[in-house]
Amino acid sequence: MKLLMAGPSPFVRKVLVLLHETEQVDDVETVTVTAAPGGADATLKAANPVGKIPALVRDEGPTLYDSRVITRYLNDRAGADLYPLQGQWEVLVLEATADALMEAAVLMVYEKRFRDEAQQSEAWIEAQWVKVEGALDALKARWMSHLAGPMDVGHIGVGCALAYLDFRHGDRDWRKGRDALANWYERFAARPSMQATAPVG
Repeated sequence: MKLLMAGPSPFVRKVLVLLHETEQVDDVETVTVTAAPGGADATLKAANPVGKIPALVRDEGPTLYDSRVITRYLNDRAGADLYPLQGQWEVLVLEATADALMEAAVLMVYEKRFRDEAQQSEAWIEAQWVKVEGALDALKARWMSHLAGPMDVGHIGVGCALAYLDFRHGDRDWRKGRDALANWYERFAARPSMQATAPVG
């Protein structure tokens, strides 16, 4: 299998962390592609018609894309329990919350990096940050007891999302007023799977 990836994407990292946690790293070759908005390369477009990462190219079936599809497949392939039937809807909602946080945080970066300066909107960027804050507040108010329990894909998603905030939006200080979440993240970030997938550049 080949995992198509680009840059420090938190969605790619979620897949990489799961590969480490389920001991499948050696089964997947990582391939770096170009995935900038409006500029995906031919390899990525052939794998995913909308030109987005990550994409998992398989020998035995169609390419899988969208990180939630890929992580679900890899979990099942390994016979792991990161999508447990017990409490499955809570796990899926937590994963969706983490993904929504990631998406808003990535779009903030895209606005500055890929749009002409004259077209950039600070109001739009701040609107994305409001979404990030909403997700963070939900994690604080609703999900801390879940995060304290056995690890599932929701934990991985939240860990990768918070790491991305540190990496790209460190000046925003997401930890302020969220001590319990910050403490949880410090413990989760120390996992070997997180250490092995830390973004560079």
